[in-house]
Amino acid sequence: MIYRTIGLMSGSSLDGLDIAFVEFQENGGKWQYEILHADCYAYPDEWIKKLTDAIHLNALDYQLLHAEYGHYLGEQVNRFIEKNELQYKVALIASHGHTSFHVPSKRMTAQLGDGAAIAAETQLPVVSDLRALDVALGGQGAPIVPIGERLLLGDYAYFLNLGGIANISWKPATESREGTTAREYVAFDICAANRVLNLLSNEKGLEYDKDGAMASAGKLNKGLLEKLDALDYYKQPYPKSLANDFGTDIVYPMIKEVGIKTEDAIHTYCVHVAKQIREAIIVGLKQDPSDSAGKPSQLLATGGGAFNTFLIDQLRQHLKELKIEVVVPDARLVNYKEALVMALIGVLRWREKENVFASVTGASRNSVGGALWMGQEA
Repeated sequence: MIYRTIGLMSGSSLDGLDIAFVEFQENGGKWQYEILHADCYAYPDEWIKKLTDAIHLNALDYQLLHAEYGHYLGEQVNRFIEKNELQYKVALIASHGHTSFHVPSKRMTAQLGDGAAIAAETQLPVVSDLRALDVALGGQGAPIVPIGERLLLGDYAYFLNLGGIANISWKPATESREGTTAREYVAFDICAANRVLNLLSNEKGLEYDKDGAMASAGKLNKGLLEKLDALDYYKQPYPKSLANDFGTDIVYPMIKEVGIKTEDAIHTYCVHVAKQIREAIIVGLKQDPSDSAGKPSQLLATGGGAFNTFLIDQLRQHLKELKIEVVVPDARLVNYKEALVMALIGVLRWREKENVFASVTGASRNSVGGALWMGQEA
């Protein structure tokens, strides 16, 4: 079977709306993909403010924004279709939305971007609310990308996304009830990443630290590093996930309290991110009884942070002793991996196949996540 699908992703770093038009081919349970067209539409200042301030709105204004943003997403999809001459070629749209509230401990998560509004604008079938069912089943609702890693990118031992939040996934070995070795995915959010680095870059009038130039020019502040490493979240066992406000309301104010130069703050925070990634992997290796633990392996790094050469250099240094090679793929996969996986999740929802792993999120079972909106006329 062949599926041609658009995936939409708006990350917590607020750098823009990622759109990918993907062709999937499934044959006997094996999947292949090709990203045919992809783009990132930068948010106007007006929308950056609206999305940032959404958590402070009253209930009615929040719902109005939810609908307005859905229509905005639909307009951007139409713009993308027009630009790339995709009329009558798109079978399905899968939209992650923009996360506003994420409180899995109370079985609630909310992503702005009404799927019905997207369907109305595009006149196409739309899958949205991809995390909701998993959270209702007691899961963290995150990360949901591992389904794509397993079906599309299965050759690596570790998968790291360096987006607004850094998250990781891998397949540790566990003993099944029959005594044979079974492998299930484990994944969780590690720490805030680009969300904090971009806030620091904004202080210099920059959207982000291009190529890690400012981080390279800075110096390590050991006192700040120790405070960051001592945050309670890092001591919690997985599965676990982070809301955007962890970076904006907890980490960023901690950094500002120290009162150091921006370059030193960015340098120190990159070291912190690399260190926490290393610590997360060490925890996983301790719980992996397989012979593969500690042997040479590869980690695939994607997300905007993969272009930060200073951060990647730090990561390579921190993982060298664990015999883990950091691989940064081609720019298209780095930029659009999450949009690619959202498209796949939408296809699986259309097929009524499981698209969220309980072993990753801690839910009571695997689930077929996503609300389906039929935008076209019958």
